[in-house]
Amino acid sequence: MIRFVHPYIEADTALKDIGKKLLAGDKRALARAITVVEAGGPEGTALVKELFHHAGHSHLIGVTGSPGVGKSTLVDALVTEIRKEGKKVAVLAVDPSSPFTGGAILGDRIRMQDHTLDKDVYIRSMANRGHTGGVSLATYDAIRMLEAFGFDVIIIETVGVGQSELAIAQTADTTILVLMPGSGDDIQAIKSGIMEIGDIFVVNKGDLPGANKSATEIIASLELAHHHTNWAPPVLVAISESGEGVDKIWESAKKHHEFLIETDQLNERRRGKVKTELSEMIAGIARTNLEESIDKSSEISDALSSVVARKLDPHTAAAAIIRKLFGSSPSDNGLERTQTESLK
Repeated sequence: MIRFVHPYIEADTALKDIGKKLLAGDKRALARAITVVEAGGPEGTALVKELFHHAGHSHLIGVTGSPGVGKSTLVDALVTEIRKEGKKVAVLAVDPSSPFTGGAILGDRIRMQDHTLDKDVYIRSMANRGHTGGVSLATYDAIRMLEAFGFDVIIIETVGVGQSELAIAQTADTTILVLMPGSGDDIQAIKSGIMEIGDIFVVNKGDLPGANKSATEIIASLELAHHHTNWAPPVLVAISESGEGVDKIWESAKKHHEFLIETDQLNERRRGKVKTELSEMIAGIARTNLEESIDKSSEISDALSSVVARKLDPHTAAAAIIRKLFGSSPSDNGLERTQTESLK
């Protein structure tokens, strides 16, 4: 575990020093803070506690879509557009993790290096740590570090595979779904139900054949889709390489944020995000407890052996283990308490 602690200085003192420097606008302290929360453990928890009350004031924009649609180029152009208004912008690029090292591919920072000299822009790549949702638990805390630093807008770009679209929708205030003409992504999005999570739809690489046709098809599908809010998601065509149409994307993002505030849906969205985060966090704690208990508890070990021997089904075993670890188990899943007697 990474520790930024001098041998003669207590850990909490060092973390408070990082926190104070971060709040004072020190980018090196910000980088160290994100490293600490990404590593997790008690240091990360302590730092979040220290800075939590300074977070929550940024506009969180999620950018997602399949690989190859030009998300990073679009984000780069979007940062340029936002900076025209003098707003401070941070970008979190959640990259695929190496299955061996857990490290992130830093391609996004390379592609966005034109902004590296801008003191009001911060770009950071993070590994998704193997989460199929594309967003790791550390991303939530990294966002809090950026909010505490004072960024007006935070853009979260995901790997765009698996269930990342859903995960980013649960993380961001405004979700931008990026598609590309002629690739079939728009039709696939309609089939998979992704249309319901997009607040803004962008057909990128609008200079390619079929861009307007793709936009028309998306508009038609949105008219048929059932939306739970009065927000009508705009469908925009952009060419991120030249910046064409990116101004309209930023204007739409601002209008959506204003809409959420006016209709009191912003708090509702953030409540959903916290609910998701807590669920993942509690599940992670339970998983760790189980792994540790397997070696210590002969009863749990016996339950595993019973499942392997087909003497006990996994549903009954899971309910019994939950009762063993936490003193209760789900009562609405049809499992009888008498079936869990094998752990007693």
